[in-house]
Amino acid sequence: MSILNHKIDFALIFRVKNANPNGDPLNGNRPRTTYANFGEVSDVAIKRKLRDRLLENGQNIFVQSDDRRNDDARSLHERAEKALGNRLGSSETAKLACERWFDVRAFGQLFALKGGGKGKGKKGTETSNDGDTGISVGIRGPVTVQSAISIEPVDVTSMQITKSVSGEGDGSKRGSDTMGMKHRVEQGVYVFYGSMNPQLAERTGFSDEDAEVIKKILPHLFDNDESSARPAGSMEVVTLFWWQHNCKAGQYSAAKVHRTLHVNPDGTHTLSHLEGLKPEMIPGH
Repeated sequence: MSILNHKIDFALIFRVKNANPNGDPLNGNRPRTTYANFGEVSDVAIKRKLRDRLLENGQNIFVQSDDRRNDDARSLHERAEKALGNRLGSSETAKLACERWFDVRAFGQLFALKGGGKGKGKKGTETSNDGDTGISVGIRGPVTVQSAISIEPVDVTSMQITKSVSGEGDGSKRGSDTMGMKHRVEQGVYVFYGSMNPQLAERTGFSDEDAEVIKKILPHLFDNDESSARPAGSMEVVTLFWWQHNCKAGQYSAAKVHRTLHVNPDGTHTLSHLEGLKPEMIPGH
């Protein structure tokens, strides 16, 4: 495999209809919005969906969700220990982790480890209150993803629901109904941007082939992602834009490339011209 040798920028337009694309746990799980009431989907939520699709595609993924994990590891530390053994915490940790897990060499990862030594931490280590020496291995990934923001302010509809639970004892008695709330965005068009950095790719081993995998996954971002908050058909990828520069540094800055895309409220778009750089446009699945 060849290490990524061209800077890449990308953008994804998607449509939401009667769904909660990303609930905010600090706000009663209402769909995330900005102060100006534009809809928002966090970069963490987007990368969670990317990891799930990559896992389904047969890639080794380090940060797995509990309901989709394909091993018996109950925590990230346990997964790292089982995979790396006594090499976890050594100078080879970053190299081995990047070789093994796709999401580590793409998005990066922090391995915060507790050592068995005592006394003052050396360079690159930190010492806990009980005197044990620990080490943090940080990996900067070459793939960055921004939060998705809606093109126009969104209308959030809330409905009150009842949740029936069984009573005490053997569960045969019906308990009192409890009240709850369910929220959804009636409709909205969102867009998010991302980039791939060849200089950081050299450190993690992220390759051209890895970039192609993400390119193929993005149009399928919402496949197998259905839930009661996001019913089937309520989340739809409209178009993926893929700019591949002709050099490692990039012909233009990521900000200038991203500004060439103008998205309309109905999901259609226009593109400004950049000399020598034209995106590949891939329709949603």
